Amino acid sequence: MFTHTIDNKILLIRFTCSELDHHISNEVRDELDSIINKNQIKVIVFDFEKINFMDSSGIGVIIGRYKKIASDGGRVSVINVNERVRKIFDLSGLNKIINICKTYEESIGIL
Repeated sequence: MFTHTIDNKILLIRFTCSELDHHISNEVRDELDSIINKNQIKVIVFDFEKINFMDSSGIGVIIGRYKKIASDGGRVSVINVNERVRKIFDLSGLNKIINICKTYEESIGIL
């Protein structure tokens, strides 16, 4: 599903699955919320390198985590987004609230 690392309240999520859809969204959401709450996360960087598809429940996972940390001044960005998933970000409006970057270093630099 995903691996994660935490460095100075920055949470890096690397998806290990190819789809972020209704089959795994609840599990991803619950696990992320637990990590965020336990570690007082202020920044989340989602690495979409392996994600080829995302449906509305996947969008919900991203928006929900954004709302969770944005209320405390936190930020969310995504990296390694392919063209297909980029279109989903554009059509859903996620690109207006979440920074889309090429690399982890770039995402940290703008946050």
